[in-house]
Amino acid sequence: MNTRPLIAVALAATATLASAATQTGPLEITSSMMVESRSAAADGTTRVALVKPTGVSPGDRIIFVTAYHNVGTQPLTDVVLANPLPRAIAYRSASPGSPAPEVSVDGKTFGALASLRVRALDGSTRAAGPDDVTHVRWRIARPLAPGSQGQFAFQAVLK
Repeated sequence: MNTRPLIAVALAATATLASAATQTGPLEITSSMMVESRSAAADGTTRVALVKPTGVSPGDRIIFVTAYHNVGTQPLTDVVLANPLPRAIAYRSASPGSPAPEVSVDGKTFGALASLRVRALDGSTRAAGPDDVTHVRWRIARPLAPGSQGQFAFQAVLK
């Protein structure tokens, strides 16, 4: 079975969704997708840089970044930033420097991954794992003052 077209379509859809800036009222949201690029340095070490993807293969690490900016004149409360994951993408973890997100395995119930369960084919349930994650989200608990901005990121891999 050739999975390349499926992977290309999934990444194209993700890139389309994840590269656009969205403005919902005074909240501007920009999502982007990066991949790790490794290269040998002159000193013999390996350098890792984040670059825009031009092509990816199964197993490649992908970093999803969601940036936010209150462009309005009033504080915003109850801000929730969510990212659905395409089926070809497997969640791995929050990126260093980002708080742990809430995750979902069904798009409805969110929480820490360790607290979620999924139904197996035989009807039993089991602990959810990173490959079961369908959505990632963050809640900004404090009021977001005018001009405030920040970003969250998480790591995933191409299945």
